Amino acid sequence: MRDIIAKSLKLNRDLDKLLEKGLDEDRPVKIGWGQAGDERPKKGEIGVITHLPKGGRVLCLGNLGECAGSMNRGGTFTLRGGASSMLGAYHVDGKILVERDVGPKVGFRMRGGEITIQGSVGDEAGAGMMGGAIVIRGHSGSKLGAGMSNGSIVVMGSVGSEPGVGMRGGRIFISGSCPPPGEGVNMRSIEDDEISEFTDILDPLGLSLNEDALVLEAARNLPAPAKIAEAYVTEGFDRIAFSPNDDPLSAHAPLDHYTLILPMDSDAAGLLLPIPWLVECESAEGWKGALSESQPALVCSNPRKQDLLLVKEIGLSDSVSSLGDCSGMVFDITDFPGLNDAEIEALLVSLFSRMSESSLVFLRGSVDRIEHLFRLVVELEMDGAVVDCSSPNGSRLASTLPRIGLASKAMSLAEHGKFVMMEIDEAPSAKDLLIAVAAGCHAVVAPLRNDDVEGCLDEAGSKLRGWMRELGVDGIERVGRRNLRALDYDTAAVSGLRLIGYDRPLPMWLELR
Repeated sequence: MRDIIAKSLKLNRDLDKLLEKGLDEDRPVKIGWGQAGDERPKKGEIGVITHLPKGGRVLCLGNLGECAGSMNRGGTFTLRGGASSMLGAYHVDGKILVERDVGPKVGFRMRGGEITIQGSVGDEAGAGMMGGAIVIRGHSGSKLGAGMSNGSIVVMGSVGSEPGVGMRGGRIFISGSCPPPGEGVNMRSIEDDEISEFTDILDPLGLSLNEDALVLEAARNLPAPAKIAEAYVTEGFDRIAFSPNDDPLSAHAPLDHYTLILPMDSDAAGLLLPIPWLVECESAEGWKGALSESQPALVCSNPRKQDLLLVKEIGLSDSVSSLGDCSGMVFDITDFPGLNDAEIEALLVSLFSRMSESSLVFLRGSVDRIEHLFRLVVELEMDGAVVDCSSPNGSRLASTLPRIGLASKAMSLAEHGKFVMMEIDEAPSAKDLLIAVAAGCHAVVAPLRNDDVEGCLDEAGSKLRGWMRELGVDGIERVGRRNLRALDYDTAAVSGLRLIGYDRPLPMWLELR
């Protein structure tokens, strides 16, 4: 674990304890000073002082890294220093005051509250904001308020190129110089009622808007926003068959179809899957029955102890309240487009600093960007990956097998102790589960076929055992690519599997043996 990560985790965990005491005693928490009052400024910590609760007050000295003060839920955060990118990102409520300059994407995707910057800011300040107010005493970089849909931004200095690009709502007030806005953005003079509108925010700062200020707002009759193409799977594993081992099992040989997923560098119990199927659903809280109560699920809310929580942009700020009650999380990087690796890492730190050290952390990404996904898993020291095998153009599941296998081999996932799960968009058959495991995945992530959870799991488990006995494998980890055959040349060509009746795969897939 890198030093900066360890420092950041410790700061957040210590802060959470101090906040409880501070709330009880109605006093702020001071960070960056020793017990004698000597200055010990923080430097570069990432994803810190996040998820501040209502009434929480924090005063920090130093220059912080990415995502400082993000996901504020009603607290007050004062920074006597500066910060890197995404300060106050996903801000829900409360106030942030920074006394020096900050980097790009301040207030990224914020929904409410106030952020005040006494210095200047980088590019894309207020990008994607949906509510709240940002006040910048100094200057702003390019693409100010890019893609914003609501809220207000006030800049007392000058702004860079393309202000308001892609904005669909909200207002940007500029007292300094402003270049011509892009297409779809109107520029006008400020109105008297707008000047008085911000008096309560600006007066305490000794600032005021005057009649020379400009206002940027979205033009009327904007075209409809781009519709994201739906990703789907066009063909399953229908053209793949099994090849049994030479030595059959006895009729009474015990079968082990359990999959154990262990966190890195931990002696914890980990995640035990009775069958290699992580059921994807909204919540498994109401499941009843011996099978369903023991089978882990990937849920969006109300996780049980054995479940993993799916973390997406919506609900990001609220997810922290559930992370301590489950086995870990799956962080969906596809739901955070435009963020660089450092910003993703900072968001992750802000979340798993509120988790148990034995919790599992997976990254979810598309098979179309699998190399990037696996690289992040290794570099950020995650436990594994969930590979979404759907594609905007439709995908053949058979064609995803070599992509997963080659990318896994290239990044040495097995040597690093990483786990890979394949996500499909329909309930899997027992055959599907076994094919995925044989191809190198540890489990399948997929929804249920119907509301009969117990029945679906019982049927899948029974047929899985039947297939294992047919193949002559007494442990699910003993099934491999040698047990799979493509039923036609086309399937062999896209899957890397041996064509039925042949001993070797096609020449271009020999490295996958």
